[in-house]
Amino acid sequence: MALTTDDTIAIQQLYARYNHAIDSGNADGWAACFTPDGTFASASGNFAGTQQLADFARAFAARMKARHWVNNLVIDGTGNEATGSCYLMLLRLAGEGQPASIMTTAIYRDTIVKHGGAWTFASRTVTGDA
Repeated sequence: MALTTDDTIAIQQLYARYNHAIDSGNADGWAACFTPDGTFASASGNFAGTQQLADFARAFAARMKARHWVNNLVIDGTGNEATGSCYLMLLRLAGEGQPASIMTTAIYRDTIVKHGGAWTFASRTVTGDA
């Protein structure tokens, strides 16, 4: 059975919660976007499980103020499993009165599962392309 409209909206909200959490320094909220054994892979390394994910998010927030801007989201799935991909533009926020700058662009490739009644990332890989 294909994803329902409600499932698609819930997955879109997962993407938004993920971005808001990492950008606001909410490391535990960001890690909660993943399954307990979820994985995240990026140029910064590979991280698995709630503790490593939260530690990564804390370190990210300590190094920079940023905004994750995603678009062109494609979601495919059935039942309780889905794949997703989207484009990322990562903006570095400057001081007050200063413009933000584009740090990089990338592509997210995701495995998403319904865990405990909520959609979460089982795996997320971000590959820079600029």
